[in-house]
Amino acid sequence: MFHGTMTALVTPFSNGKIDEESFRAHLERQVEAGVDGVVPAGTTGEAATLSFDEHKQVIRIAVEQIAGRVPVIAGTGSNNTAESIELTAAAKSLGADGALLISPYYNKPTQEGIYRHYKAVADAVHLPQVIYNVPGRTHSNILPETAGRLSHVANIVGIKDATADMEQLVHTIAACDGRMEFYSGDDASVMAFMALGGDGVISVLSNIAPQAMIVLTDAMCAADWPAARTAQFAMRCLNQLLFVEANPIPVKAACHLLGWMRNELRLPLMPLSGAGLDELRQAMTGFAFEQDGVTTRLELADH
Repeated sequence: MFHGTMTALVTPFSNGKIDEESFRAHLERQVEAGVDGVVPAGTTGEAATLSFDEHKQVIRIAVEQIAGRVPVIAGTGSNNTAESIELTAAAKSLGADGALLISPYYNKPTQEGIYRHYKAVADAVHLPQVIYNVPGRTHSNILPETAGRLSHVANIVGIKDATADMEQLVHTIAACDGRMEFYSGDDASVMAFMALGGDGVISVLSNIAPQAMIVLTDAMCAADWPAARTAQFAMRCLNQLLFVEANPIPVKAACHLLGWMRNELRLPLMPLSGAGLDELRQAMTGFAFEQDGVTTRLELADH
């Protein structure tokens, strides 16, 4: 249902408010670059700091600006199952094409609790849903057997896997037996992920360099291993520096360096500064990716 390069969008802020103008411009850049989908109001979009009304505002803006050109998969996760149902229903009413739901964080549910959480949302809201396994944030792991059970729920269509654990991925793909699609949540291992059967990536890096990630996912779909390897290696420094602090701190700084939005986050996150910012600026200045004789560079703004 979903495939290729899908961008986990940042949410621009200005003086504590959502910067709608910058967000619409960012969405337009993504479509013009050729991404296969966008994911607003997720972790990269600082969803945990958005009020319910702001959450709906971000989804509404994305749906309006995208206007059906690519799928909009709205982040609707929460550690509260009832709230996840409410957010997912809101996303459906706003016209989203799907929903991305993180496993409940902080609560530390059992595998049965994880299964029942996702199934409750899927049963309540008939919208294509992607479950999200990111143990580094949730302190729980969707085990292959649990993913296999969830793959039998009709409107759970995929899983975003940010574990970078290829052995677990193999077992999970086998447990789901073709009933779900698989999307990498780790930009540094997309080639390996797709080589094992993944269908694409929900990417942080594609906020700033979508063309390179698109080449990678397209090449993997075409089994063009040399082109995929070239793209994966071209992004290696950016992939490292975009996670030098908690996402989305570095990618928001990168968007600011490009002149696209303010380097403004909501507490408890703080803007990237010092050596980390200097290294990111240097990596962005040196980034170059060539395809079909055309070189893509990151044009930093004067600050």
